[in-house]
Amino acid sequence: MSNINELTITEAARALRVHKFSVRELWDATAAIAIAKNKDIFAYLELFDANDVDIASAQKRIDSEGDAAPLLCGIPLAVKDNILIKGKIASAASKMLENYRASYTATVIEKLQDAGALFLGRTNMDEFAMGSSTENSAFGTTRNPYDKERVPGGSSGGSAAAVSANMAIAALGSDTGGSIRQPASFCGLVGLKPTYGAVSRYGLIALGSSLDQIGSLTKTVAGSQILFNTISGRDVRDATTIPKELYPFKKVPNKLRIGVPRALLEKGVDADVLAHFNEKLTALDAAGHHIIDINLPTSAYALAVYYVIMPAEASTNLSRLDGMRYGLAKCGETLLDDYLKTRSQGFGPEVRRRILLGTFVLSSGYIDAYYRKAHAARAVLANEYLAAFKQTDVIAVPTSPSSAFRRGERNDPISMYLEDLFTAPANITGMPALSVPMGMVDRDGTKLPVGMHFTAPYQAENVLFAAGMAIENIHV
Repeated sequence: MSNINELTITEAARALRVHKFSVRELWDATAAIAIAKNKDIFAYLELFDANDVDIASAQKRIDSEGDAAPLLCGIPLAVKDNILIKGKIASAASKMLENYRASYTATVIEKLQDAGALFLGRTNMDEFAMGSSTENSAFGTTRNPYDKERVPGGSSGGSAAAVSANMAIAALGSDTGGSIRQPASFCGLVGLKPTYGAVSRYGLIALGSSLDQIGSLTKTVAGSQILFNTISGRDVRDATTIPKELYPFKKVPNKLRIGVPRALLEKGVDADVLAHFNEKLTALDAAGHHIIDINLPTSAYALAVYYVIMPAEASTNLSRLDGMRYGLAKCGETLLDDYLKTRSQGFGPEVRRRILLGTFVLSSGYIDAYYRKAHAARAVLANEYLAAFKQTDVIAVPTSPSSAFRRGERNDPISMYLEDLFTAPANITGMPALSVPMGMVDRDGTKLPVGMHFTAPYQAENVLFAAGMAIENIHV
């Protein structure tokens, strides 16, 4: 079978079980494409050598267990560079951690290892997950496989580009304000941000601890569901995680009630992106689903809330990287010089900008004016969403206001921050969200993908998957 690296998780798993090819052949084919394409796309910061023991173990497990073997057994995955694998470098695409080797393994990696998954390498990202284009990496810019002059989105742009270019079957990313879903939209993939606490953050290099979630980038909704079922669940090392026995199964109605906050779409959305969105809504309505106009007035302030809370938490989380304990260390004439040299040389401009902003909103003179008000608004927004879910099953918006933009085009911070307009509310509220491809738009003669975004109530990932599959099953 040729081009086996282009298969989805379910297709690859099925083919392995009927012996169309071996685990070794799947690994070799995917790794070969990753090596060949990485110079141009730069999806990976590092490609790992084949682990013969793990490959042989996965093959033996499939041969002995057959259909009972986990679906991810023998599947080559990419891993974002802020998720720890013991003994491997985890730099978060920063000079600060350029030579840091993880001393332990993230819970999600342990779960995937238990399922027999294989790891191709660590993917490029915006430094410490701060960005929406993967242009903030300290080691180079990742390119969009659809148009190498354009960005793949961010901060999980390397993971998205790897899957989109068939340099991995699927990938892990992290999502703080849209960092999985926006690159999924730009690269024509399915991107999942689970409920806060559904997936352990143990072993994830933190950006905003109340916002971060590990999720997946896959070629289909079914693949997203497989990965979620594998990595979710209680972890005693992360007190925020939810035990599976307390994770209620949300009944999925035959016909979904889909809420649309029309007022949020009136400004800033590209006309052709909005046209595709409306076409999909019309198709869903024709299929018997119910489209309901809703009002989420506080969502207009969600971006401002996010860019107060996230920098505040980031400045706190990154305070440990001071040149004293681990990571980069630069020596000066005084202790203050040590700090200044280490942090100014170790952190890139966007990270320094957000640390300064976060320190400002937490300062004694401004914490009441900004940080505490942002948390109050966060509670109001969550309550608005909960009220909306009394009449809807999911809420739909475009994933991003635009398609992938050119590298260097968004060179002012504010225009870049606006990329999180539709995705940030899911992180602020902690609710699960999914981006699925909804069509292609034309930019300078190149067809580029755009995504449709669904948000569901807490712990209702199965409703999200149903909504995503409804989109996959219609053709407009």
